[in-house]
Amino acid sequence: MSLFRDDGIVLRTQKLGEADRIITLLTRGHGRVRAVARGVRRTKSKFGARLEPFSHVDVQFFSKSSELVGRGLPLCTQSETIAPFGGGIVTDYARYTAGTAMLETAERFTDHEGEPAVQQYLLLVGGLRTLARGEHAPHLVLDAFLLRSLAVNGYAPSFTDCAKCGMPGPNRFFSVASGGTICADCRVPGSVVPSPQALELLGALLTGDWETADASESRHVREASGLVSAYLHWHLERGLRSLRYVEKQ
Repeated sequence: MSLFRDDGIVLRTQKLGEADRIITLLTRGHGRVRAVARGVRRTKSKFGARLEPFSHVDVQFFSKSSELVGRGLPLCTQSETIAPFGGGIVTDYARYTAGTAMLETAERFTDHEGEPAVQQYLLLVGGLRTLARGEHAPHLVLDAFLLRSLAVNGYAPSFTDCAKCGMPGPNRFFSVASGGTICADCRVPGSVVPSPQALELLGALLTGDWETADASESRHVREASGLVSAYLHWHLERGLRSLRYVEKQ
């Protein structure tokens, strides 16, 4: 029997029995963790209120084995709020749908429970903080998060140099299967020709150039979002269910 303490983001919850829930979190030290929180569905449970999606919490787990992730689910015995990101997200439809897509993305990129994914965790914390504060348009925050999630998981797209031969950019063609922009010599069937402004926006979102991103026109934002969705779909092998509800500019 062991106690574990970690901080994490609540990704989702599931009902269990009459009063309990299974809480899925992305934690700093243990990656994705599922745990049972007892009695949290009772109306007066302050404990349950802290364990809602988008919440950044400090959590204590109790496990019957020497490891947090084992044969059975650990118990979530205590939680303290670090940052209630949900308060700035759930009251706004655009932020809520973008945030939901971010949570789903983080869960999809952390397939194996108990394996640390610190970069993905820090990326999610930063993305939700930015979203909750309303510093930038929600759809831009989401696309930036998706691109950076792809990057930290080894799928960084190229938006300038040729993704196949390395020819310095800018290059005209874009192929999700090839890894981003490609030159005329490397062009493959199915390649598209995005506008230079859309490619510039994508590069800005990936590198954190918010001055460029915030100044982008709506048509280029929509074009860039389509490329992000296609690229993500290719690498995840199936799309995100929550993306269909995201409010686009």
